[in-house]
Amino acid sequence: MASLFLLTLFLCFTFTAIPFFSPVSAEPEAKTYIFRVDSFSKPAVFPTHYHWYSSEFTEPVNILHVYDNVFHGFSASLSPSQAASVLQHPSILATFEDRRRQLHTTRSPQFLGLRNQKGLWSESDYGSDVIVGVLDTGIWPERRSFSDLNLGPVPTRWKGVCETGAKFTSRNCNRKIIGARFFSKGHEAAPGFGPIGGGINDTVEFRSPRDADGHGTHTASTAAGRHAFRASMSGYASGIAKGVAPKARLAVYKVCWKNSGCFDSDILAAFDAAVSDGVDVISISIGGGDGISSPYYLDPIAIGAYGAVARGVFVSSSAGNDGPNGMSVTNLAPWLTTVGAGTIDRNFPAEVILGDGRKLSGVSLYAGKPLNGKMYPIVYPGKSGVLSASLCMENSLDPHLVRGKIVICDRGSNPRVAKGLVVSKAGGVGMILTNGVSNGEGLVGDAHMIPTCAVGANEGDAIKAYISKNPTAAATINFHGTIIGVKPAPVVASFSGRGPNGLNPEILKPDIIAPGVNILAAWTDAVGPTGLDLDHRKAEFNILSGTSMACPHVSGAAALLKSAHPDWSPAAIRSAMMTTANLVDNRLLLMTDEATGKPATPYDYGAGHLNLDLALDPGLVYDLANQDYVSFLCAIEYGPKTIQVITKSPVNCPMRKPLPENLNYPSIAALFSTATKGVSSKTFFRTVTNVGDANAVYRVKIEAPKGVAVSVKPAKLGFSEKMRKLSYYVTITVDSKNLVLNDSGAVFGSLSWVDGKHVVRSPIVVTQMSPL
Repeated sequence: MASLFLLTLFLCFTFTAIPFFSPVSAEPEAKTYIFRVDSFSKPAVFPTHYHWYSSEFTEPVNILHVYDNVFHGFSASLSPSQAASVLQHPSILATFEDRRRQLHTTRSPQFLGLRNQKGLWSESDYGSDVIVGVLDTGIWPERRSFSDLNLGPVPTRWKGVCETGAKFTSRNCNRKIIGARFFSKGHEAAPGFGPIGGGINDTVEFRSPRDADGHGTHTASTAAGRHAFRASMSGYASGIAKGVAPKARLAVYKVCWKNSGCFDSDILAAFDAAVSDGVDVISISIGGGDGISSPYYLDPIAIGAYGAVARGVFVSSSAGNDGPNGMSVTNLAPWLTTVGAGTIDRNFPAEVILGDGRKLSGVSLYAGKPLNGKMYPIVYPGKSGVLSASLCMENSLDPHLVRGKIVICDRGSNPRVAKGLVVSKAGGVGMILTNGVSNGEGLVGDAHMIPTCAVGANEGDAIKAYISKNPTAAATINFHGTIIGVKPAPVVASFSGRGPNGLNPEILKPDIIAPGVNILAAWTDAVGPTGLDLDHRKAEFNILSGTSMACPHVSGAAALLKSAHPDWSPAAIRSAMMTTANLVDNRLLLMTDEATGKPATPYDYGAGHLNLDLALDPGLVYDLANQDYVSFLCAIEYGPKTIQVITKSPVNCPMRKPLPENLNYPSIAALFSTATKGVSSKTFFRTVTNVGDANAVYRVKIEAPKGVAVSVKPAKLGFSEKMRKLSYYVTITVDSKNLVLNDSGAVFGSLSWVDGKHVVRSPIVVTQMSPL
């Protein structure tokens, strides 16, 4: 999709080995490389790492970024032969080519269980003084969502800056936006990427933290926007807009540039700066686009996030928008909180009324002149068999065929809203946007520029069948504004990235889902709500969908929990969210999958849907320290030097290799080999920390997956003032003759610790895998 805010978002950061070439007479053009350096090797004669790098490794003019906090090393613009030469230096641990990433692209705080004057909002003072760093496209600071009215002084621990630049002065920062930076060196050094090439197009961008795209303004206000009364998008979703943590402070790190994506070298520099500046939470709704997850040691975002988490910073990221395909979840590192998307109980209904009287339901955010019930001829250009015409691609429609008609366009390839402009340009009066099989019944609202209704695959097929049988087929489109109280909700969004985890299936991903469909939040003045060049409308707020929108809900939630519990680690905060998550919708039935209409599973929603009412007081948490993650990396057979690429410090793996499934995670995934016949068992070790009443006694409650035996020892945990941590073993036993896996290739259950007040729930996944 052309506009960044509509680009789907996921955190799969794919890095490949660099092809180094022998020098030839015509040296290939320079590329950006990121070098991981063993910082302990720096000779004492050099006062700083920069002096060392620019003396021993490459010329100062070639160096783009020096990394000191989450990562030790530098990025530089070099020819392949120069990079190969640097790689020979004994202090270089790893290197990878810079890669371009894309963005994963009101009522939701109440839908998370937040209420004024009670619970987590009041206990945390709305997140006051917690600092949320947003790595995105920048910010439009004049929006009401970023007012600093009645906020206290900037926290004294803040060490960041307010960088100035094009249309962004120091006055654009305040007690709400306490810091703003922009990172473009990797972007500007990139050869010939996108319409801008390697530079920044000053006609559409700002060389400053100002947001030319809209995505960053939207995610920042979702996480921490202030209360804004009389908010709406062209009348849709009217009410009070507010972020999850309205009093949290915002630190903005612009790493993505309009129509050009976001480069790893810049993202890593932003992680480095954010940790040095003093943020408490990092929100990153960015990812790759090729559906392949790289090993953690070749993934600068996983590396940057590890450095942040190791210093106590919670990092929330989006699960990707490649659902409903299995194994489509991205951003898999176990130190990251990976967030999928669900619907909320608000919708924007529209309907197609056919000439035979049938009414077919859909959605739309069209706010222009309505059709007023007038019937128009309806046509499906895809009937010709030409793919570009079925998708309403640029210059694919015959004006003689579509003029004065409502046109059916299939979803896919080009942006949904751009299809309407193609229809309008050819003389069409309206559009019906139809899902294909891959999208199923999953619908998102768009601010269309011509009368448009988006419909699911079944409705689309019905309309096409009607046209094929009726030469005089006609239709009109009605728009019904905003409705709330929609049931069922939440539903797992069809686009949300799904498990299993493609790198380490012993760790269940995604971790959790949060609101990510039709989310109202602040918007830039630089582009219209569709983000298209021809859309000159101005909107203070916009409605977007994507795991990009779900991620900042969890970032804001983490800010609230950090404010209420300053001593909790990132793992404890994630555990509190996961073990208290909801599994049921507003009908009190199990959540369903939008793509199939069937009950969803932990591969779809992880531990469940975020429920902040309960997360404030989870009872027990599954905590993790840096050494636990090192043990996990040893368990997946990373060597000491490879692990040092991630951790910065040298490590020694134990002689007896740990098991990856024994990472103290709030979920349990049991993998059995298909080659093993008969009865087999696996035992897991977990430790819980009591953060509730000191003398609580918990008893285990097991919901065993179908055909699986689960036992827990001990079955009772008694805590005291002196005994805040207790451990237990879980044994999972399967008989290959009786194990019948479901459509997703697994069976699911749960293990809960219950004390009469708390239910501390962990999902259990049991699956079979063929040995490699």
